[in-house]
Formats: sequence, C-alpha cells, structure tokens
Amino acid sequence: MSKVLLIDGHSILNRAFYGLPDLTNAEGAHTGAVYGFLTILFKLLEEEKPDYLTVAFDVHAPTFRHEMYEAYKGTRKGMPEELKEQVPLLKKVLDAMGVCRIEQAGLEADDILGSLAKQAQADGNEVILVSGDRDLLQIADVHICIYLPRTKMGKTTIEHYYASDVQEKIGLSPAQFIELKALMGDTADNIPGVPKVGEKTALSLMQTYGSIEEIYAHLEEISRKAVRESLLANRDLCDLSLRLATIQTDCGIGLDYESAKVHNFFTEEAYTLYKRLNFKNLLHRFETEDSRKTDPADAAQVVKIASIEEADRVFQEAKEAKVCGYFFLGENHLQEESNVLCLALHFEKEKTYCLVCSSELTTAYLREKMEDLADHSDCILSAFDTKNTWQFFTPQEMRQKEEIPGSVSTGRVLKVFDILIAAYLLNPLKNDYTAEDIASEYLSLSVPSFKELFSSRSLSDIPEEELLAYAAGQAKIAHLALAVLKKKLLEAEEWSLFTEIEMPLTYILYEMERNGILCKRDALQEYGNTLGKSIAALEKEIYEGAGEAFNLNSPKQLGEILFQKLGLPGGKKTKTGYSTAADVLEELAVKYPLVRKI
Repeated sequence: MSKVLLIDGHSILNRAFYGLPDLTNAEGAHTGAVYGFLTILFKLLEEEKPDYLTVAFDVHAPTFRHEMYEAYKGTRKGMPEELKEQVPLLKKVLDAMGVCRIEQAGLEADDILGSLAKQAQADGNEVILVSGDRDLLQIADVHICIYLPRTKMGKTTIEHYYASDVQEKIGLSPAQFIELKALMGDTADNIPGVPKVGEKTALSLMQTYGSIEEIYAHLEEISRKAVRESLLANRDLCDLSLRLATIQTDCGIGLDYESAKVHNFFTEEAYTLYKRLNFKNLLHRFETEDSRKTDPADAAQVVKIASIEEADRVFQEAKEAKVCGYFFLGENHLQEESNVLCLALHFEKEKTYCLVCSSELTTAYLREKMEDLADHSDCILSAFDTKNTWQFFTPQEMRQKEEIPGSVSTGRVLKVFDILIAAYLLNPLKNDYTAEDIASEYLSLSVPSFKELFSSRSLSDIPEEELLAYAAGQAKIAHLALAVLKKKLLEAEEWSLFTEIEMPLTYILYEMERNGILCKRDALQEYGNTLGKSIAALEKEIYEGAGEAFNLNSPKQLGEILFQKLGLPGGKKTKTGYSTAADVLEELAVKYPLVRKI
C-alpha cells in the first residue's frame, strides 16, 4: 500500500510563524515561518517516507460558503504582515523544489485536502493529512490519519487521529464531529451555531442522541428549557451551520500522482534560493559540489610558521597583497593576550599561514609586525569583530587622535575592515552574526562553528593541526568576504557610514571597555534628576492626551492606545499586537503631537 502525505499549507506555515523566533535574511526579508515549515516537512518526509506529497493552500477570495453566509469568517483578524509576506515566498520555495501544490479560487484548502484524501483512500493508499485545524478530524477514516501538531510545555508533539481515535478520544465518529460543530458554532470561522448551545451541551446532546435529526426528534426530552427553545427557534440556523461546517470531499479536484510523486526535492534552483534565504542549517541536504564545501580552508594549504625567519618572509609577502584576512586564536577564542596560540593570515589563494606563538614568535613580535603591516603598506587587513583584536595590535589610524580628545580621525584611507560590522549594516534586523553566518550568506560556504567542531573541549585537548585548520578557515572567511561586503555597502550607500563612523568607533569602544570613562558624578546625578523630571512631565502629557495611564514601555499597550482607542492610521498587526517600531512612530509623529512626545 502506497502512502500519500497531504499538508495544509497555510495552517502549518501559521504554526511555524507563531512557534519560532522571527528570522530575516541579508536582504531583511522575514523567513522564519518558511524555515519552520521546511523543517516540519523534512521531518515528515524522513519519518513517514511517503510515496506522494501535495501541499494545499487557501486562496484569498470568497468561497461557496460566503455565498451561503456573507459573514462567514467575518470576525477573523488580518494576517500579520511578517507572515503575509512569507506565503508567496513559501510557494516559491516549494515550486523550486518541485513539490506539488494545489489551490483553487472558490475552495478552501480543507475542501481540497478532503477531496484528495478520500480519493487517495479509494485508490488503495494510506493517507496522512497534516494540519493545525481540528475541523479536518471529520475526514479521518480507516486509512486516513489526521496529524495535529500540538505544543505543550514548549515541546511540539503530533496527535494522530484515525476514525477510531476520534471516536475514542472525543466520543463521536468523524461524521458526528461535523454536527457537533454545527450545534456549538465556531467563533474562528464565524459559524453561528445554535444560540445557548455551547461545547459541553452540544457534546452531551450528540453523545445522547447521535445526530442533529435525532436531537430534533426528541426535543421534548431536553430538560433545559432555554436550550430546548433555542433549538426549536433556530433550526434553519443549525442547518446553515451544518452546511458551513461540512468539508467537501467531492469538489472535482483529483490527486495528480505523477506531479505528487516524491522525488529528489533538492534541486539546484532550490539550493540557490536556500542560500539567499540564509537557510544554512538546511544546505547539508543538497548533494551538490558547492554544499560539500564545509571548510573554507579546504582548498587552501595550511602552512605552519614557527621561526622568526619564516614569519618575516610571510609579513613581507603580505605587504605586497591587496587584502589580508587575519585571525588570532587563543583561549576563549582569544580574550587574553598571554593566551594567544597563533595568528592566521590569508592573502594568497592557495595558502593560509598560521604563525604559532612560542618563546621565539612572541605576542610582542606579532604586535610589532601587524602594526607595521597596517601602517606601512597598502594592504587592507580584514577580520571578524576587530574590536576584540585591538588588544593584540592597534593600527596607527586607530591610535592617532584628532585635536578633540577622545575622537578618532576619519579622514585617512581605511586600512582595517570588520566583516561583522559590515554585515550588520547590511542587515541590522538580524539579532546576532557569526563568521559562519557571513560565510553562508555572502560566500555560499557552509562552515561549522568552533562549538560544532570541538564541542566543549579545551584547546589543550584538541590536536594542533585541527586548531590551525580552524584558524586558517576564519582568516580565509575574513579575506574573501571583504570584496563582497564592500560592494554591497557601496550599493546600499553605507560606505561612508562604515568608514567614517563605525570603524573608528570600534577603537573608542575598545578603550572605553578597557579603561572605563571619566565623569563628574555630581553633574551626572544632577543631569539624571533633570532628565527624570522632564520624562515624568512628558509622561503626564501623554497620559492626558491618551485619556488614561498605561505602560509606555509596553509595545502591546502602546499599540492598543494609538490604533484602537485613538484610531490613528497605519496600524499594522504583528503576532504580538500592533507594530510600534520606530519607522511607524516616526511617520505618525509628523501629524500627531502625542506621538511626537512618545
């Protein structure tokens, strides 16, 4: 018996959106829900090993149910913009993978899935239907199992329902489950149901009489007068609710077995799209030459340097290069100068040099040579998080101060490039960056992190050749990423921001972290008190303008005040409420004094 896997596209995408942190790629596009959907899909493919796969989607258009009842689903809130923009993105990803997907105007995904499931069962297949919508329990059958993802205590589990499971767990057959919903109604879909008949009453009636017809045949036996009279007065509403709640299983859409056949979904087109979306943890699934490049130092020979003579030669050669990626390796990835183990330099295509510290190659020697390289050559040095390398060497452009104490000159040619800061400027929405992220997003390299390679082992327990290979890889990432990131910074018109503000600021921050800052405590306290009084006065004015006091630090409460109570335009719903992001408030502040005060 073949196995058919059917997935409710919108439902599972919605669950992924609310169940996972928000993710963005280098272009700032929201991708978290799509990533979550794909991880669920791959898990199902691995565990269930289906022969056929189809994903069904709703179409944003009226259906036959709207023709029956104009208010159908009329109470539903709009989809958050962050989720809405991921629907076409998911479809694009599925198309790139060659996954069969179906949608049709006038029909809901439930009707498409119901029809496909019943047809597939009739054709002799075992069917798995995955959705977060309990309405689909009415489709459960002998060979149709409904999979309902459920999150409990932070863990997602799957509830399985064949027809026998529906009977056992709910006390009703799948057919009776439809009538239960008709009686009690459904606020999510705005199915009216019978007034005064809630879930408990409806379940009791169905378990006692078995069907709506039998309930109406025995109305006089119902002891609660209000329920009895409501049933009597609302038979038409009950029948309408039954028609609205019933999933169509004969809507004329058949399963295209040829298109739905499970094949190798990891196409070249999909791989390119995954890289653009920064789905680095999924790239290993693609059997391509590119995806097997897991170590950026693979193609580069790692050359160990242990003597002064060899090191002098390497630094002299580096002076002739245009760009040199560097990486200091030491305990805790290098926070203490005395614990530096080696310096990796990458400026040649085929080689990465690892200068191993010793009594001969000291950290003082490396400092002198790195500062000489930065100050007396045209070579641009590139690294990840340069601020944490200033303790090992400081280029003249960072050491030299302007006439204003504490400032750094911005007029000189940039000699040091920080790929972390560049990546952040290109996508400030991303919470955190690693060198591995940059390698994936901008170089199409899948690189394991230090933790993935070595777990929690101390450096003394790791073979030297493995450590040098890791350091070499980090230096190579820094070298190769510079050209790509610089090009994108120029295109985004952020090059001046990067060179004139962000890079000089790294040394200021380093000095502040190392030395602290000098301040007049009394003056600072006085300023703080003045600021506190000004804030309190502003808060009072805001509360008066809003007509009530609320928590200004709560985006949820602020959104409700601005867009619900005061009815200001431009309210965009997110999964946690209205968006009160800076760009939203800045736009409103032009016209509304209250928002300017906020």
